[in-house]
Amino acid sequence: MAESRLTASQQAAYWEKTKRLMLVILAAWFFFSFVIHFWAPQLNQIRIIGFPLGYYMAAQGSLIAFVLMCVWNAKSQDRIDHEFGVQDE
Repeated sequence: MAESRLTASQQAAYWEKTKRLMLVILAAWFFFSFVIHFWAPQLNQIRIIGFPLGYYMAAQGSLIAFVLMCVWNAKSQDRIDHEFGVQDE
């Protein structure tokens, strides 16, 4: 495993950055999974092409956000891996 080449302080720094990224992604996931849906009734007063905005945000917007979070997580983790020299080849 590539991580074994790191010193203990480098491993700690690597896992700290990875943990911070994970917590940010989880916070964003929580926001788009639950918080947005709590506001759906208020958003339903706004209509777009005859459909309530709450529908778009809950049914479509959350899915788009999840896909973007997956891409963001992969790119960010890849950047962290390159920074510490533990990237996959």
